[in-house]
Order: sequence, then structure tokens, then C-alpha cells
Amino acid sequence: MSQSVIDARMLTRRGRYLAILRLGLPILVGQVGQIVVGFADSAMVGHYSTDALAAASFVNNIFNIAILMCLGFTYGLTPLIGALYSASRNEDIGATLHRGIRLNFMFSMVITVMMGVLYLNVDKLGQPEHLLPLIRPYFLIYLGTVAAVSLFQTFAQTSYAVNASMMPMWVVLMCNVANIGGNWLLIYGNMGFPELGLTGAGISTFVSRWAAVVIIVLIFAVAKRYRPYRPTALRPGSYGHRAVMIFRTSMPVSLQMGLETASFSVAAVMAGWLGRNQLAAFQIFVTIGSLGFVIYYGMAAAMSALVANASSCRDAERHMRAIAGSGYVIILALAAVACAVFLWAGSHLISVFTDDKAVIAMTASMIVPLVMYQLGDATQINFANALRGTANVMPMVWIAFFSYVVIGIPTTYVMAFVFGWGIVGIAFSFSVSLFTAGALFLYTFMRTTRRRG
Repeated sequence: MSQSVIDARMLTRRGRYLAILRLGLPILVGQVGQIVVGFADSAMVGHYSTDALAAASFVNNIFNIAILMCLGFTYGLTPLIGALYSASRNEDIGATLHRGIRLNFMFSMVITVMMGVLYLNVDKLGQPEHLLPLIRPYFLIYLGTVAAVSLFQTFAQTSYAVNASMMPMWVVLMCNVANIGGNWLLIYGNMGFPELGLTGAGISTFVSRWAAVVIIVLIFAVAKRYRPYRPTALRPGSYGHRAVMIFRTSMPVSLQMGLETASFSVAAVMAGWLGRNQLAAFQIFVTIGSLGFVIYYGMAAAMSALVANASSCRDAERHMRAIAGSGYVIILALAAVACAVFLWAGSHLISVFTDDKAVIAMTASMIVPLVMYQLGDATQINFANALRGTANVMPMVWIAFFSYVVIGIPTTYVMAFVFGWGIVGIAFSFSVSLFTAGALFLYTFMRTTRRRG
């Protein structure tokens, strides 16, 4: 995308909305596809048994830290490649992708080792003893998918940065359908397959995630759209300076997302302290809440890529702020729709996951705090991604640490155990950390663009 194309697209408010929607809708559809799989996994496992749902809740929420740290590390590519794309530097895009593949794979191996150490100590985390035989095999299978997530997202983020967001969407949707089919075969033992329960859900996820990697690599290798980047992307070379740039933009985003997710993962551990039903209810709460999260993130990712494209324009401050503002309006509208859905259809959504009346009632009590934190979530997602688009990502780490660790985790404990609000207190605590983060990301984005201007 040349500078003149950026200027023409961003001159009017309507043009900015259309640009964000055009790039963001395919990302959003792919993200919703991921949530459909999350819904299907939880629903199929929940109807299989409440114990399986509780075990899945613990493992999924623990692994969310690992997965989102890997995702965050790939997101560092977006502003770098977006700026190169706006300057038509195709060889540099390929070289950055080449180094990005190596760095992201190595990072995923570090995360895998860390999660392996956690696996060896899983019995020390205070979860119900009778769930451990279900937790352990599911945990090990998930461990084998961390690298797959990193590799797929490395190619996907590159595609988003060059404004080609349709391809990753189709790959995600296709593999998600395969994952749901694998669940049906392996959880319940249909069509002659063994009945594996929660372990079957893990195997299906493992196969679908690695299949997505194979497919997206093949598309990059043969599709005409990516031909300009292949010579340097596939050629061994010394790209050390690019590794440093990628690490500088990727690591802070990874830490920010890891710290944010840590607050939810620690909350899942605390839910386990309350009991099996509370842990199962927390899984349903998080799965339903993630419907809003990924929808907002789809649009925010598009907005971030456009902010990165605009960073090399004249009058960059005005362009970047206008794009971020338009993205925020879109995301707030989506948040309003999500809140309406949660209030109107919350009880129906909960019943999709389980027939256990105690778990249903417990989850229903968490709908109001779920609605309350949507505005905070939408705000922090929008301006964290806007800041990511400027490539000034170091402040994201201290903002996340302060909001989610210093403020969020103690608030969760106080509301759940000191105030005695239990699982509802855990749900209410998320609003505190998310609104804090949203305000700080907004403030830092405005300061960054002022200096850029």
C-alpha cells in the first residue's frame, strides 16, 4: 500500500470505517470460527460429564497464558511488516518473515518447556483430586499444540499486515470444522472410533492446529499473492538486525497479553479452590465472554495494521488517532451488541454447555458482571492494538503488569474470599483490571502519537 492509497482511504470518516471493516471482517470471521470451536469443545465435553468440563476449564485457562503469549509474540510482526508494506519494500517483508518464523518457533519451544515444568507440578495447584486423571493426558496433548499456534500465526499476521486477511480466515474455518468433526468422533466414540472423552477433544484440537500450519505454509509457497515475498522469505541469510527489531516489538506485546491472561488463569485456579461446580461454571463464563473478546480483537487487529501503515505518512499523528478513533466506535458498537446478546440469550447459551442445574444456576449469576466488563474489555483491546500499531510497545508491559497483576489478581482474591462473594466476586473483579488497563492504554497512545506528530 503506497502513501497515496493510505491518504485517500483515510481522508474521510466513512473511508476509515470502510477500510477497517474491509480488513477486519475476515479476521473477525476467523476469530468467531475459533470461538465456535471453543463453544463446541466445551458443549461436547460438558454434555459428556461435568468432571470433564471442570478438567477442561482448568487446562484451557492455564494454557491460555501460553497460547496468548505466543500470539502476542507473533503480533510484533504486524507493525514492522505493515510499515514495510506501505513503502513497497517486498524483499524486506520476506526477510522479516524469514526471521520471524525462526524467532517464533524458538519462543514457542521456551513456552512449551515452561508449561512442561508446570505439568510436573500440576498436583500442587489445589485442584479437586479426582480431576487429575482427566487433567494430565489433556494437558500433555495441549502441550504439543503450542508450536503449531506460533507458526500459524506468524504467517497469518504477515498476511494481515499486507492487507490479505481472507486467506487465514478460510484456513481457520476449514480446520475448525474438522476439529468439531473430530470431537464428535473421538469424545463420544461415534462411527466405530474409541470413546475417549476429554482426551478425544484434545487429540482433535492437536490434529486441526497442525493441519492449519501445513495448509497455510503450502499457500504461502505456491500462491501468486505472496510471490513478491518468497525469494527472501525462503532464502537462508543473515537477518540478525531484523531479529532484534522483531524481538523489541514482539516481546512486550507477548508479556502484555500473558499478564492479562494470567489474571484469568489465576482466577480459574481460585475457582477450583471453590469446588468442581464453580470451576465448570467459570469455564462456561470464560467461553461465553470470549465471544465478545475475539470479535473486538478482530476489528482491533485490522485497526492496528492500518495504524502501522499510516505511521509513515505525513501528519502521522492525525492519521493514527483518526484510525484508532474510528476503530473504537466500531468496537463499542460491537460491545453493545454483545451485551444485548448476553442479557437476552445468556440462559440459553449456558444450557448449551451442560445439563447440570447447579452449574447452570451458578453461571447465570455471573451474567451481570460479564456484561459490566465489556466496555472495559473493548477499550483496552482497542487502544492496546492502536499502541501496537505505533510500534511503541514497551509501555504495554508495565500497564499490563500494573492492571492485571498488581490490581487484578488481589482484587479477584478479595472479592471472592475476603468479601465472600465466591464465583460472582471473581467475575466482578475483571471489570476493575480491564477498566484500569483501558484508561492507561488510551493515555499512552495519545502521548505516543503526540510525540510522533
